[in-house]
Order: sequence, then C-alpha cells, then structure tokens
Amino acid sequence: MDLKLDGKVALVTGSSKGIGEGIAKGLAREHAIVIVHGRDKTKTEEVAHDIVAAGGRAYVVVGDLTRDDEVQRLIEDAQGFVTPVEILVNNAGGSGHPEDWTTTRAQTWSSGYDRNVLAAVRVTSRLLPAMRVARWGRIINISSLAGMLAPAKRPDYGAAKAAMIAMTASLAKEVASDGITANTVSPGTIHSLKLDEGFRNVAEAQGVPKHAPWAEIERKVLPMFAQVPMGRVGSLEEIADAIAFLASPRASYITGANLRLDGGMWPGL
Repeated sequence: MDLKLDGKVALVTGSSKGIGEGIAKGLAREHAIVIVHGRDKTKTEEVAHDIVAAGGRAYVVVGDLTRDDEVQRLIEDAQGFVTPVEILVNNAGGSGHPEDWTTTRAQTWSSGYDRNVLAAVRVTSRLLPAMRVARWGRIINISSLAGMLAPAKRPDYGAAKAAMIAMTASLAKEVASDGITANTVSPGTIHSLKLDEGFRNVAEAQGVPKHAPWAEIERKVLPMFAQVPMGRVGSLEEIADAIAFLASPRASYITGANLRLDGGMWPGL
C-alpha cells in the first residue's frame, strides 16, 4: 500500500535513540522528509546520517523541550530546513527516577509531567497554526500502556502518560474541522536497545548466558515482567509502521483514537 508520504515533512521529537529513532527511520522508509530531534547533537546527527545513508532525507534539530526558548529555536530551525512541518510525532519524554509510593516525591511528578505532557504542548502549540492554515496535519502523541494499566511503581509516569491520552482526545475535537487529525499510540513492551540490555542482565542472573539468542532471552525473562498473550515483545518496526499509517492521508478519518500496541495485554474493549 502506498501511504502517500513522499515529500511530507515530519518532526519526531526524542528521535535520537530508542522508539523515536525507530519511528524516524520508519517514516523515512515511507519517503517522508524527517526532522530528527534530540538533546545530544552527536547522537541525533548519527540517526540522521543513517537515514540519509539508506537513501532517505533527514535534518537535525537539537534542544531541551522543557525550555520554552529552546523549543522556539528548534522550531525555527526546523522551519528553516523545510516548511511547513506537516506531521508531528511527540515521542520525547521518559520515565525518570524509578520511584514507588513509598519514595515518590512531588518534584518527580512535576518534572515527569513537564518532560512528557508539557513538552508535547510546547511543540504542538507552535506548529498547529501553520497546519490550520494549510488545512492538513497529523499529530501523533506517544503514550504508554502504563497510562492505562498503571503499575504500582513509577506512578508519576503512568499519570503523565494518561494525561497525554486525554490531551490528544481534546485536541482531536478542537482541530477535527481543520483537516488535522490527532491520535495517541500506546506501546506495551517494545524491543529497544534499553530493553534488550535489561532483559539480558536479568537472564544472566537467572543462569542464562547474557549473549544467548534473543528468543531464549525473551522466553526466559518476558514472563517475569509482563504477561503478553502473544508471548513476545513488539518490534520497533511494528511501532513505526503503525505510526506511518496514522501519519498518512490513508488515515484521514481516524482521529481521537488511542492505538494500543501491546500484543494483547489490554484486558478491556
């Protein structure tokens, strides 16, 4: 299926590593022009280099999304490369300190909300006017299954990701008549480099060689962390493909949705 993304300009926040990197590379595979964002200039440039080396088109913006001045600057940089930005994937964020209800601090909740929710608000509010003028745009916010199946640990992270789901639903209603869609993607357990390293460390503690084949590591460790009906973790390519579809003209009647990519973990309807 041709997703009709050739030449569309996409900004993916937090795309210098992990899920964001996978999303950026996936959009580039569909021939979108990708603006890669990160706080580490070297890592961000490496991702853009990989995209260009594979035949894609990519630019780099660097900045801290918790700072208004840096957000304004990176948006100006992005619009200086190619304008307008038509697709925004708000992926930047993260879980921060691993606190639970016995150790959690209000400061952790505040910084987590800023890093996840307000970062997305800062970028979205600056790009939305041009999308409205063009009467076309795609905004995709990356939440987490933790925003729906809140774990006992890291309660601040689950709350912030739940807020992103509610935020997206509100935005979708606001811009529905402007040719703009807004959707959420909520990944479950995804095979990033960070997860791979964590699983291998746990496997080694359980007597499985750290450098054993991934299938063996996954079979041993996954049930200790999550009961996934599919019996495996998701891949970066699966996340990227779903987002590429939502970003495309093919998904023009989908808005306000929360797409769960969790291998069947969600128990509800």
